[in-house]
Amino acid sequence: MFQDITVEDLMKLRQKGELTTIDVRSPSEYLDSTIPGSLNIPLFSDAERAEIGTLYKQVSIEAAKKRGLEIVSAKLPAFVQQFADISGKKALFCWRGGMRSRTTATVLSLMDIHVYRLAGGYRAYRKWVVEQLETMVFTPRAVVLHGNTGTGKTAILKRLKQDGFPVLDLESMAGHRGSIFGEIGLKAHNQRTFDSLLMDELLTLRRERHVIFEAESRRIGKIVLPELITEKRKNAVNVLIELPVEERVRQIILNYEPWKHHEACLKSFQQIKSRIHTPIAMEIELCLKQEKYEPAVEMLLKHYYDPRYGHAATQNEFTPDFVIQAQNVDEAYEAVKRIVENLKA
Repeated sequence: MFQDITVEDLMKLRQKGELTTIDVRSPSEYLDSTIPGSLNIPLFSDAERAEIGTLYKQVSIEAAKKRGLEIVSAKLPAFVQQFADISGKKALFCWRGGMRSRTTATVLSLMDIHVYRLAGGYRAYRKWVVEQLETMVFTPRAVVLHGNTGTGKTAILKRLKQDGFPVLDLESMAGHRGSIFGEIGLKAHNQRTFDSLLMDELLTLRRERHVIFEAESRRIGKIVLPELITEKRKNAVNVLIELPVEERVRQIILNYEPWKHHEACLKSFQQIKSRIHTPIAMEIELCLKQEKYEPAVEMLLKHYYDPRYGHAATQNEFTPDFVIQAQNVDEAYEAVKRIVENLKA
């Protein structure tokens, strides 16, 4: 028979790397939000789930169950095989630990495939994540990277993470770069997905002395940062990065690849056009339309982003502990790396 486990037990097994989590909800539910790293082996497709739901509401519970059994019976051999092909310990879940996960776990146990079932399903996991983010004591001291748009903060964080430093890449978890143009070429995450990804990182990094992340506003795209993160900035080591404008323009062009997203760039610009002095805004728009991205980006920095950053920095009233004046992102990365290494010493 299958075994029910709590969210706490599930997280302990995941932290040890001993468990594959399997989401048996429909593909659209899975894409909306899931436990990070989970596989999706849906008991019902989106269309099948909608059909059963309609029967449940408009006909009867028995009619819905009967139709569900017909659908499952037809796909059972292939469905079971997908679980059999997964080695090691397995835990499955549906929305609230109801019919879908119980049916799946029961069938698998009859086929001598042992699985855990998450009690309360994804809903219980989501409740746990929210509670943890509100109550968790996260002790590492923050090292916060500041700097105007295009100073390579995200690129530096990614390289630090690759080199084994404790990093929270908040923009990556949000699926958004944190600006009007920030969603271009990316898939923005909702709050549930962000919170889950963040929770995994916090659990991994909780015993570190320091954790490095970028100075972000409270909102990144669709998500809002939890107070746990914003509070860490109060006693942070603040590192200000300064690069020449031409290097910042190069970095932005490299990251955004605007030639691949021409229409999206024009559409995003319309959201801020009215906030820029009209003759300048017209010139920027013309450059974007003509795919002259370098001068467009340089004007956006000078007339929109840099003034906004200066205002935000004044509002936050942070004093940099270190100021890095570099010619390019490689130099800035090496300087940040030395600062963090000295803090660890």
